[in-house]
Amino acid sequence: MSKELLGALDVLETEKGIDKQVVIDALEAALVSAYKRNYDQAQNVEVEFDQRKGDIHVYAVKKVVDQVYDSRLEVGLDEALTINKGYELGDDIKFEVTPKNFGRIAAQTAKQVILQRVREAERNIIYNQYSQYENEIVTGEVERQDSRFVYVSLGKVEAVMGRQDQMPNETYRIHDRVKVYVTRVENATKGPQVFVSRTHADLLKRLFEQEVPEIYDGTVEIMAIAREAGDRAKVAVRSNNPDIDPVGTSVGPRGQRVQTIVNELGGENMDIVEWTDDEAKFIANALNPAEVLDVIFDPNNERACEVIVPDYQLSLAIGKRGQNARLAAKLTGYKIDIKSESEASAIMKADQAADEATTGATVSEDDDTEPAAETVADDTTSEETPVNDATTDVASDESAE
Repeated sequence: MSKELLGALDVLETEKGIDKQVVIDALEAALVSAYKRNYDQAQNVEVEFDQRKGDIHVYAVKKVVDQVYDSRLEVGLDEALTINKGYELGDDIKFEVTPKNFGRIAAQTAKQVILQRVREAERNIIYNQYSQYENEIVTGEVERQDSRFVYVSLGKVEAVMGRQDQMPNETYRIHDRVKVYVTRVENATKGPQVFVSRTHADLLKRLFEQEVPEIYDGTVEIMAIAREAGDRAKVAVRSNNPDIDPVGTSVGPRGQRVQTIVNELGGENMDIVEWTDDEAKFIANALNPAEVLDVIFDPNNERACEVIVPDYQLSLAIGKRGQNARLAAKLTGYKIDIKSESEASAIMKADQAADEATTGATVSEDDDTEPAAETVADDTTSEETPVNDATTDVASDESAE
């Protein structure tokens, strides 16, 4: 067994990348448990593995004391001195207690420990391999499907795709080859668990990077994505090179680049718009293909605006079941209220009429207060007249005198 065990440890280290010392430490700990379980011995047991010969030794560790109360845990000072005159009170002495049939138990334990370590190593290798693909696209093969998941084989591991990650316009059949986006990788107790998606917005980003070299190298940058998987998506792009048109580059000659992505996603419609720092212009671009006349921002809400479109473009701007407006709002991060030109004009006229009515009422109130002021002025004049009369009377009296 010793030669076989040493050979197995060497193979594990060279082929599986498992450190020999890690396995030996685990083996010694497992042998201690096995010894206690099989021989009902005390907890002061140590197991040592001879890495040169491959032998296994079991020791009972006893403390040197004056008076022995438990011979399984303690040894008297006199007995200790017969072994070695250098022992003192409190020292630990190892006594070999390896059973004659312990080799069989050791072999079984060693097998279990090695298999466990191999499984753990393989799980770690798989986890490290696929954790590198997190947030990336991989190609897999559909293996099976149940009510909750579609199981996709990625080689050494089986990935799962939940219902929310499955395209509503796709049917998955066994042995179908599919491109999936790795959303996360978990190192679970039963082994690495890989979760993949076909509906994630970043799947679209990675597909553009594969098809458009300018996006891959950063010349053209994807700034935002709004997607309703399987139906329609809007992608906002900008160019870091003033000589390159970001929309035209993304679409490709005769639409070949974007058509490849549309085909990969089962016919999902794609709107590619130019991203700009001018928020009003960006909102107008996001509502493509509808024409926008004006964008009015809400002074009471910095993330809300009102968009005016021609009457004949209203349904186009809103889209089927409000999809165009919904995707534009998600793309820009604004709450968008779309109004037709005539509706906006009618509301403006109504507001103007209300303002004029309010202004007229204010002027009328001011006019009503002016006669009161005149009345006061007249009252003041009438009060001064008797004073003048009184003065005249006084002057007449003085003349009479």
